[in-house]
Amino acid sequence: IFLMKLLKEVTVAARNGGGDPEMNPRLRTAIQAAKAANVPNDTVDRAILKGTGDLEGIGYEEVVYEGYGPNGVALIIEVLTDNKNRSVSDLRNILDRNGGAMGERGCVSWMFEKRGLIFVQKDSIDEDELFLIAADAGAEDLETQEEQIQIICPFEDFESVRVAIKESHADISLAETTMVPQTTIKLDEKQAEQMIRLMDLLDDNDDVQKVYANFDIPDDILEAA
Repeated sequence: IFLMKLLKEVTVAARNGGGDPEMNPRLRTAIQAAKAANVPNDTVDRAILKGTGDLEGIGYEEVVYEGYGPNGVALIIEVLTDNKNRSVSDLRNILDRNGGAMGERGCVSWMFEKRGLIFVQKDSIDEDELFLIAADAGAEDLETQEEQIQIICPFEDFESVRVAIKESHADISLAETTMVPQTTIKLDEKQAEQMIRLMDLLDDNDDVQKVYANFDIPDDILEAA
């Protein structure tokens, strides 16, 4: 399922923005994700050709659904599907059976902001140098983690920040756009178990590509889950 999701994203990215990853940031990100999962190059190339129309393939449609998880957690669910009726029925069943509900378009999207997200390997560049490069290109926030440095930037500055970091020869492990919640809902242990179960079920659905949510699970609970 995971590999099929990666290849779907490659195909749709190529269809929407062309088959040249240097000119198509979304395709470039999709190819990087596929390669990180050890998808063979020829398989990735075929997915690109299906997207550009040079090979026959299934026509996937991008759909974004909004809704709620248990305890009022807001959900944005990005889907790539060849059958919208099937997808919405599957998602409604998953949510209804796990303390959630489908919502109308716009019911929760206002709670999130679109941002650029970049992870850089910590040992590939001096942190102070990275901070200056990223901030100068438009980055808003840098957070040092155990092995990586997380960089958040406005959506409109994502490409300029990514290029600036790439030109510094730092090792970028991930570069993608994401939806960041403006506020979060803190969950206790029981609520966290319920939420994690729902997220796993959504992730297991063939059509679901990404799920954004505004829950906050404390590290000690997350590690014990």
